[in-house]
Amino acid sequence: MQYFFLILIVFSLNFLIFYNFPIFEKNLYIFDKPDDNLKKHKHPVSLLGGLIILVNLYFITFLLKIFELDNSIFDNNFIFITILLSSLFYLIGFIDDLKNLKPNLKLMFLIFSIVLVIYLFPEIKLNLIKITFLEKHYFFHYSFFFIALSFALLANAMNMFDGINLQLILYTVFVFILFILKGFIPIFFILLSICFIFLGILNYKNKIFLGDGGAYIISAILGSTFIYQYKSFDNFFYGDEVFIILMIPAIDMLRLFILRLVKKKHPFEGDLNHLHHIVLKKTKNNNLTIMITITLSIIPTLLLFLKIKTFLILLLVLTIYVSLILYCRPR
Repeated sequence: MQYFFLILIVFSLNFLIFYNFPIFEKNLYIFDKPDDNLKKHKHPVSLLGGLIILVNLYFITFLLKIFELDNSIFDNNFIFITILLSSLFYLIGFIDDLKNLKPNLKLMFLIFSIVLVIYLFPEIKLNLIKITFLEKHYFFHYSFFFIALSFALLANAMNMFDGINLQLILYTVFVFILFILKGFIPIFFILLSICFIFLGILNYKNKIFLGDGGAYIISAILGSTFIYQYKSFDNFFYGDEVFIILMIPAIDMLRLFILRLVKKKHPFEGDLNHLHHIVLKKTKNNNLTIMITITLSIIPTLLLFLKIKTFLILLLVLTIYVSLILYCRPR
């Protein structure tokens, strides 16, 4: 009964935001304006997506604490880790959305935020990593640097994956469903998914963007959860399984990094060469493009649940990914 009441409260909050969105949009005048370069949308679009996610994160945490459902939320300071990192990441992304920070400066701010969180909450560090097909576990002597690098790369991967309406939102909800099915604090992610469903409707209608702030918050939530489940649950995702779940955003980011370096550009400098851009040029249809990229993004995880070895999944999906890129390239 408590869970039903919580779902009703969070649904009501997000419905009110959705119904009154024109009022929020008008009074919180934060828009992403087209520039005929990287931003191809036809009219200014609200950048309140990240703020709405952050408000929901605070509100859901508050509700679960008030209802004394501590077993339904992160423990061992991980809720504070998630909230602090999400807040810092959102602030960086928000400033970047408004001021278009230089890539090096943005990267420096991201790393500083991660280092600060690790310093305040050392329990986020991983002492060892487990791989499904290896009996030996690998201990980290430089866990501090590994976690900092991992969060920085994840933040950029999620940001790069957010280049067409609905893509990142659908992918995030998919990962949330994985957490729910695995029993990783399911009510928390059910409540958070309600927020993303309403955001998805607004995003599909081109009324709102997540912005860098929203993409960075998603990376903070996902990254914190993957570490938390690794440390707190017996049925955790192994290190290679986490990579498989994040595989398409990860390899697309790696491809872009290599291409940009070859062209003597900064690896974090924006362009229109992402997977969704390439597919869209071929399909000329946003909905079909989203179906293709999201299907490709969830295939590795579906194969994972079929108990296929992760290195075989990597080879298979990498082949499909490269084939799709080559097929969609202009001839």
